[in-house]
Amino acid sequence: MRSKVTIVGAGNVGATAAQRIFDRGYADVVLVDIVDGLPQGKALDMLESGPILGSDAQILGTNTYEETADSDVVVVTSGIARKPGMSRDDLLLTNQKIVSSVVSETSKYSPDSVHVIVTNPLDAMAQQALKVSGFPSERVVGMAGILDTARYRSFLAQELNVSVDSVSAYVLGGHGDTMVPVVESTNVAGTPVSQLIEPERLEEIVQRARDGGAEIVNLLKTGSAYYAPSASIVQMVEAILFDKKEILPCTAYLQGHYGINNLYVGVPVKLGSGGAEEIVELKLNEEEHSELKRSAEAVQELIDVMAQAE
Repeated sequence: MRSKVTIVGAGNVGATAAQRIFDRGYADVVLVDIVDGLPQGKALDMLESGPILGSDAQILGTNTYEETADSDVVVVTSGIARKPGMSRDDLLLTNQKIVSSVVSETSKYSPDSVHVIVTNPLDAMAQQALKVSGFPSERVVGMAGILDTARYRSFLAQELNVSVDSVSAYVLGGHGDTMVPVVESTNVAGTPVSQLIEPERLEEIVQRARDGGAEIVNLLKTGSAYYAPSASIVQMVEAILFDKKEILPCTAYLQGHYGINNLYVGVPVKLGSGGAEEIVELKLNEEEHSELKRSAEAVQELIDVMAQAE
């Protein structure tokens, strides 16, 4: 029997993730959106590509949640998107209400699912989803570090003219301006990147990774990134559905890990059928530890603002 994946939000990120999963054929997909006809039309278009792609999976678009019942994974992408000049944090209170509404429904219909949160500001939205769902924290996880790390690895590979597969790296911390690329452990085929790129140039690459989302927003002018984010979602969904126990940088609930308590922050996790089954603690230098703490403090500020608004 095929697995079942629900994706809430039929915009560019959600619809592209739905298409990637449907194309692979290993899971039936339910695409949910509040706009009448939008998820239905996109899902039908994808379904009709099945004979060409060789996918026998089913995909259904809907404006309600009954059809999402008994999903193995629920991906939440719904919310307002960033516009030029807008930070992820500007989205906070509007998307808090949207995520609360969505998760109250999805957690009711799929009480045994793993929820993957994508809505920005991501770390704060994961915290809100945990609160609303009442799930164990390992079954609510956020998609951030995979995307941030992919941007970082892409820029390093371009700089050194090597395959992206040869670049090993992690980006930790909140999904935003305070993200923390772990330069100390970044390597290319085992050689520390600090031995391959001058410090000033390496810092420029790190900063470009931090600004990766904003760079795309400013270029598009009427939208935000969705190809790389949707690919990041699919990597997480597959790790969960196939119980891969894959070590991936995700937004997870820390309870004393890295000296951070009761807060969602991006760290490496072992991702399997139970969700974030284990937090992996990397050895950080003093500066990286300090940056991670600052990043966590920035996330906590958002949590505090949400608490005051309720």
